[in-house]
Amino acid sequence: MSSEPIEQAGAGAPDNFQRLWTPHRMAYIKGENKPSGTGEDDGCPFCEIPKLPDEDGLIVARGSAVYAVLNLYPYNSGHLMVVPYRHVADYADLDEPETAELAEFTKRSTLALRKASGAQGFNIGINLGGVAGAGIAAHLHQHVVPRWGGDTNFMPVVGHTKVLPQLLRDTRALLADAWPVS
Repeated sequence: MSSEPIEQAGAGAPDNFQRLWTPHRMAYIKGENKPSGTGEDDGCPFCEIPKLPDEDGLIVARGSAVYAVLNLYPYNSGHLMVVPYRHVADYADLDEPETAELAEFTKRSTLALRKASGAQGFNIGINLGGVAGAGIAAHLHQHVVPRWGGDTNFMPVVGHTKVLPQLLRDTRALLADAWPVS
């Protein structure tokens, strides 16, 4: 590779950086499809997703009280969320069946991710409330983020860019096939 700056028409002053463009992220940055209010009829995507076919909604598995869905803006390939069907914002407001199935689906998420992708570890958690980092605070959702040794490299650390090696629909199909039955 040459050490000379690369001419990049329209990209500003020539420099030595190669650029990976991720224009789909602009929808997330601008808050597109983000609910306009706190009610389930205020455009909540977590209330709309279960109405779609699994492939279109990126749903990996459905239970009676919760469902597992791929994150549309993942931190890592296979980033799942476990979401109650009921529009509820606070973990303390879940009823016993919802709490139990949320835990069971979180467990199944880790099993499916290990089987389908060889995940070596996980970040699992809930951002409860907007001040805690919840992008959609009005509808509770638990993140299950698979991790591998060395999955944090210069791209996210220096480049503030995450490279995902697989399309979400393909990842959904792999995880749905690997989902453990009860």
